[in-house]
Amino acid sequence: MYLALREIRRAKARFALVAGAVGLLGFLILFQQTLLGNLLGFFTGGLANQSGDVVVYGADARRNLAGSVVPPPTVEAVAQVDGVARAGPLYEATFTVRPAGRPVVDGVLFGYRLGGPGYPTTLSAGRLPVDPFEGVASAVDGGEGFGIGQRVTVLAAPGRRPVRIRIVGLAEDLRFSVQPTVFTSEAAFVAARRSTNPGGAGVPVEPSAVTVETEPGADPDAVAARINRTVPGVEALTRREAVASAPGVAATRQSFGVILGLAFVVVTLVVGFFLVILVVQKAGALALLRAVGAPVGMLVRALLLQALLLVAAGLALGVGLLAVAAARSSPTFPISVDPVMVAGTCTTVVVLALVASGVAVRRVLRIDPLQAALGPTVGGLA
Repeated sequence: MYLALREIRRAKARFALVAGAVGLLGFLILFQQTLLGNLLGFFTGGLANQSGDVVVYGADARRNLAGSVVPPPTVEAVAQVDGVARAGPLYEATFTVRPAGRPVVDGVLFGYRLGGPGYPTTLSAGRLPVDPFEGVASAVDGGEGFGIGQRVTVLAAPGRRPVRIRIVGLAEDLRFSVQPTVFTSEAAFVAARRSTNPGGAGVPVEPSAVTVETEPGADPDAVAARINRTVPGVEALTRREAVASAPGVAATRQSFGVILGLAFVVVTLVVGFFLVILVVQKAGALALLRAVGAPVGMLVRALLLQALLLVAAGLALGVGLLAVAAARSSPTFPISVDPVMVAGTCTTVVVLALVASGVAVRRVLRIDPLQAALGPTVGGLA
C-alpha cells in the first residue's frame, strides 16, 4: 500500500486527470441509466402502477393500449376464467384538457370501475376516487394545475358540455405516454369521450382493455395463458409483459443500451491503457525493486490498489455530479437517484477496471530483475 500511495502522491496531476475522466464517464453512465428509468416510467407509469396483475388486450391491438378495443361481454367472460379474482374494464385515451389556472395541454385519462381492479397503486397524497367525477393525478403534475382539490376540464366538441374532474389524490410514477395522467371513474371517462364526439350521447364507448386481479397464490402467467385459451379475440399479458412490450419501450431500451455499452467499453479502455502506460514508464524502477528482493505479489497488489483508488475517486465524482443533476432537475421531469442502480453500476465499473488491469499485471509479472543491471538507465517511480 505504501508503494501505491507514494506513487499517487508524486504524480497527483496524472492520477487526478485520469480519475476525472473516469468520473465524467461514470456520470454519463449513471445519468443515462437514470434518464432511461425515468423516461420509461413516463412512458408506462400508468400501466405499470395500476392494480391489475393481468392486462387483456383486443387480439388486433398489437399490445398497444391506445389501439385496443374490448367489447363489454369480454369483460364478463374474462371474469369467469379460473384464477381470476376480479376483472374490470380499463379505458384509456388522450384528451385536450385545461388544468386549473393553466394553459390547455394534452392529457391521458384512464377510466376504471370504482371499487374494481385498475386503480392506481402508488398513491402518495389524498385518496382514491369514490364519486364518479373525482380523479387521481400523477404527482409530478401536482404543481401544474393537477393538485388535490383542483378541477381539470376536458374540453368538449362544439355544442357539447365539458367534463370536469376534481383531483382528490396524487400518485407517484403515474404518467403515461409522457403526458399528464388522471385515473378517474368509468362514468367520467365515458362522459368525457362522448363530450368530445359531435355525435353525442348515443355513441358507444368500449373499454380499451380488461384488468384482472388474480386469486391469492395464483400465478399471473398461468392465468394469462388460461385467458388466451378460453376467451376468443383477446391477448392477455401479465402486467410486467404489458409494460415491457408497450410501444417505444423496446426501441428506447435498445438505443440506450448501445450508448451505455460503449460508455462501459470506454471506461475499461481508459483504465487499462493508463495502467499499461504507467507500468511501461516505470519498468526500470520495477526491475530494480525486483532485483533488491521485492516480491512480485507486492508490486501486483500495489498496481491493483492504484486501479481501485483511481476508479473509486472517479465514481465518487460521478455520483456527486449525478446528485447535483438530480437536485437541479426540473419538477416536470425530476431525476431521481436509485441507490440500487448506482451500486450495481459502480460494482460493474470496478469489475471492468480490474479486468482492464490484467494486461498491466501481465507486464509486471514478466519483468526480469536482470533488466536493472543490463538496462542503460533505471527509471523513476514518478
